[in-house]
Amino acid sequence: MKLIQNSSEFNEYSYFVTPSDMIEFIYCRRFTYFMKVLGISQYEEKRYNVLKGREIHKIRESQNINYIRKKIPMVSKKINVNLISEKYKIRGIIDEILTLDNDTLAPLDYKFSNYNSKTYKTHKIQSTMYSLMIEDLYEKPVNYGYIIYCKDKNVLKEIKITEKLRNETLENINSYLEVLKGIYPEATKYELRCLDCCYKNICPR
Repeated sequence: MKLIQNSSEFNEYSYFVTPSDMIEFIYCRRFTYFMKVLGISQYEEKRYNVLKGREIHKIRESQNINYIRKKIPMVSKKINVNLISEKYKIRGIIDEILTLDNDTLAPLDYKFSNYNSKTYKTHKIQSTMYSLMIEDLYEKPVNYGYIIYCKDKNVLKEIKITEKLRNETLENINSYLEVLKGIYPEATKYELRCLDCCYKNICPR
């Protein structure tokens, strides 16, 4: 495994994007502009789902550490793995990195939400970001990602990490980094998303 944190390539002052940042960016690019460029806090510590999600992650770190899931062809796992990819400008903590029985790797992510008959694009992009980091730093292929929806009786879903999904993810990362440089983005075309947005009173759409 390449330890990027100890590499001379690592620049702590470079811009990096986390999978959580990307979910907000895809939801509405102006969200990123207000929070990251203008420095206006979203007060996420007051949001119930965020707090509950953090609580679940802490519980998972201490329970069933050696549990091997029967529904996934896995042989071992690492939990709560903190990675930084200089190559892709991604950083983040992966809930679990699974070693599968064909010697490939896969990220597993816990979501404090329901599974609504489909896996949302934001979750697919997030899983692909984890996959890119793993491939870069562990130098092993990643063909699948896994998500467990905790609100829905721990429904397990598999995501195929396709070339199309990789390209779409890299395009989103490049667009995210452009906004960080100060480029003012268009608001989301889905106006219903604005109703619950913490920036709705300052966003001139």
